[in-house]
Amino acid sequence: MSPTNLLQFDRAGLVDWFAAHGEKPFRARQVFRWMHQRGVADFADMSDLAKPLRAWLRDAARLESLPVLAEQRSRDGTVKWLFDVGAGDAVETVFIPEAQRNTLCVSSQAGCAMACRFCSTGAQGFSRNLTTAEILAQLWQAEFNMRTSLGLAAGERAISNVVMMGMGEPLQNYSALVPALRSMLDDDGYGLSRRRVTVSTSGVVPMIDRLAADCPVALAVSLHAPNDALRDDLVPLNRKYPLAELLDACERYLVHAPRDFITFEYCMLDGVNDAPEHARQLVHLLRDRIPCKFNLIPFNPFPQSGLARSPAGRMAAFAQILLDAGFVTTVRKTRGDDIDAACGQLAGDVQDRIRRKPGRAGTSSVVPPQTIIPIRVETASPTTHLSNLD
Repeated sequence: MSPTNLLQFDRAGLVDWFAAHGEKPFRARQVFRWMHQRGVADFADMSDLAKPLRAWLRDAARLESLPVLAEQRSRDGTVKWLFDVGAGDAVETVFIPEAQRNTLCVSSQAGCAMACRFCSTGAQGFSRNLTTAEILAQLWQAEFNMRTSLGLAAGERAISNVVMMGMGEPLQNYSALVPALRSMLDDDGYGLSRRRVTVSTSGVVPMIDRLAADCPVALAVSLHAPNDALRDDLVPLNRKYPLAELLDACERYLVHAPRDFITFEYCMLDGVNDAPEHARQLVHLLRDRIPCKFNLIPFNPFPQSGLARSPAGRMAAFAQILLDAGFVTTVRKTRGDDIDAACGQLAGDVQDRIRRKPGRAGTSSVVPPQTIIPIRVETASPTTHLSNLD
C-alpha cells in the first residue's frame, strides 16, 4: 500500500487516520502543527514524536508538495506559481502582497467548466477536480516559501487572507474544498479567521446552502449582470440557477456568514454590462434586499474573448451610481497583470482540453506559457475606493 499523503486531512480526519492505526488523538494534533504551523515535511524532524512513531510514519505516510513548473514575480510584488498536478494538468496560485495583508488566490480545479465569457480560465475547458491535498498544498507551499522570501521571523505568518478565486468553481469540488477550508481555519493549522477566508462562486445554489451549514466563510458571488438575459450570456450557469434563486441563496447564507454582507463581483466589459442603466438595474435588484458590497473588476483581455475593458471614466460613472445609492463599492486594483496573474487570467499554462483532437482523450501536454504583455492599469475615480480583494 502506498504511503498516505497527510495533507489530504483536516485535523479531525487526521485524528481518525491515527486512530485507525492505533494511535492517540494527540499524536494527530502534534503532526498537524508540525505540518501547517512550521512547514516541516520530514517526520524525522518532528522532535516531540517518539522515535518508533517517526519511523512508522516514514513508511506509512508522506507530506507531498506539488512540483513547481514555473514561478513568476511581478514588478508589483505579486508572485505566481504554476504547479504540476500530474497527467499533463497544471494549476496556478497567486500571492498578492499589500500594506496591511498578504492574500493567496488558490485554485480548486484544473481548468473550469463554467465557461464564463470573460474568463480565460474557462476558455481552457475543464480537466478534473483537485484533491484536498492539492488544494491545501498550494497554501502550504506558498506560506513557507514566502516566509523565507520575506525574511519573516519564526511564527510570523506570510499569508493573512485566502481567496478561493483561482482556477475552477470551488463549490463544484465541495467534498475536497471543505476539509481544506477547515485546515485553513484551524488554530492548530493556519489559524485564519472565517472573515479572512473567502469562497468565490459563480452561483451553485445548492452548494451555497451546504457551505452555510458546514463551513460558513466569507462569500463572494460572481454576478456580472443585473438581469437574467445578460447573465445567461455571460455566466451560463445562470440558465440553471437564475438570479432569483441565487439571491434567495445569498439571503439564506447571511444568516450564517461571518460577515454581514455578500460581496458581488462585477467584471466591467466595454459596451456589454457597463451602461448607467445596468448600474440602475443593480440598485433596483439589490437595494433593501441583500446587505452587500460591489467589487468592480477591470476586465483583463485575452484574444479569444472578443471583449474589451470598460474605459476608466465609464467604470467611475458606474461606481458612482452604486455609491450614490448607498452601496459600498470598490474597484479592484489590477495586480500581477504583467505575469498573467490578474483576475480572469489564470489559464496560460494549463492544458487546453478544448483543443484536444478526437480520439486522444487520454493524452495531453501542458500548453506553453502565454506571451507576457503588460496591460496598462487605468486610474479609478477619486470617489471610488481602490481595493484588491476586500
